Amino acid sequence: MSKAQGPLAFEDFYAGVFGDRWPALRRALNQRERQVLRPAFSADASGGEVPWLPGALWFTPERAEMTLTRNPAGLLTYYVMDPTSVLAARALDARPGERVLDLCAAPGGKTLVLLETGARVVANEPSRARRDRLTQVIRQYATPEARTRVEVKGRDGERYGMAEPGAFDAVLVDAPCSGERHLLSHEDELAEWSEARSRRLAARQYALLASALLCLKPGGRLVYSTCALSPLENDAVVERLLSKKKDKVRVESDSTPPSPWAERTEHGWIHLPDRGGCGPLYFARLRRAPEGAAS
Repeated sequence: MSKAQGPLAFEDFYAGVFGDRWPALRRALNQRERQVLRPAFSADASGGEVPWLPGALWFTPERAEMTLTRNPAGLLTYYVMDPTSVLAARALDARPGERVLDLCAAPGGKTLVLLETGARVVANEPSRARRDRLTQVIRQYATPEARTRVEVKGRDGERYGMAEPGAFDAVLVDAPCSGERHLLSHEDELAEWSEARSRRLAARQYALLASALLCLKPGGRLVYSTCALSPLENDAVVERLLSKKKDKVRVESDSTPPSPWAERTEHGWIHLPDRGGCGPLYFARLRRAPEGAAS
């Protein structure tokens, strides 16, 4: 493991990961990401332009005013987010009446997607400032009925499993990560980048994932996602969980790409911005072993 730090170390690491693809991928990271306007609950988004995300409209400057549109109840009707984030939340396959945990919920877009399914959602965010933003998003976009099905909490995600073991049908872990797109636009943070930092994040991500697994009922579903490029924070975290927990968890394979630009990884899917302009966004679908399985 290199101990080097800063922009040159960053370039060397990702060039090593992506090879000849890295220059184009880096250019794409410096461009504005493609986002969509997601209809919140009863909004009418007929004529959407994203065939693999029905009802969503590609966000353009000309459509910026739509973010201020309110329905008769006074709720904002369109939420701007990366379309691949919608796919990650939908991959959880949340169902009406299920108890679902969004373990790292802020800023709230994925929580809205989960609420749209009719599930009962616990939206967890330990940061007070980010939790306030999450609460505001729910208040601005979710219908009164949907707000009766959501509970906002501020627990430490790494310890959540000890507080509510076996309490959820499904858990989404959208983990804090390197966020390379963000890093490239913040020179002070890029100056602090190192492979060791990515490994430290991976250790925290594993702790969140292991906690999420403990939260699940036997047979429960788990989606792990990041906006990281670093494989240390994606497949490697899932691989560690599979190795450590062995018969307690398995990967849910899916041969159908979630979008035209999704690329298969060992354990999941990744969207990279040099193909389609969205992301980066990685996610893997897992399932806790049913009762009676060997441990």
